[in-house]
Amino acid sequence: MPIVPVTRDAASAPFFDGTARGELLLRRCEDCSSISAPDVECCSVCGSTRLTWTPARGTAKVVTWTVVHGRSPVDGEPTRIVAGLVELDEGPWLYARLVDIAPEDVTTELALVVGFDHAEGSETVPVFRPA
Repeated sequence: MPIVPVTRDAASAPFFDGTARGELLLRRCEDCSSISAPDVECCSVCGSTRLTWTPARGTAKVVTWTVVHGRSPVDGEPTRIVAGLVELDEGPWLYARLVDIAPEDVTTELALVVGFDHAEGSETVPVFRPA
């Protein structure tokens, strides 16, 4: 479940249409073919604004992470959420939740695969789990 509800706007709609289909989309530059993160408005290499959506392989590795400690709003029990910065095999870095792994088992360079989480009232978001 996402930490906070995620909503779309006009710029993010194609990305969230992809996640709803179980597809992680990135931006490909039509001028130099470089791949950038989904939230960019221009190519991170040449500066072109001619970007198209392209599917990612869905594999990544951990760059760094943190553990967010809190309490369940339902029963007040302690919770731990692992939030990570992951490097996709295509190159861009994304912030995402790391799931299906205990915080003490996360390491840098840990191989990951994308999954998708959909909570009621929120868009489907990418999450990453150990490969």
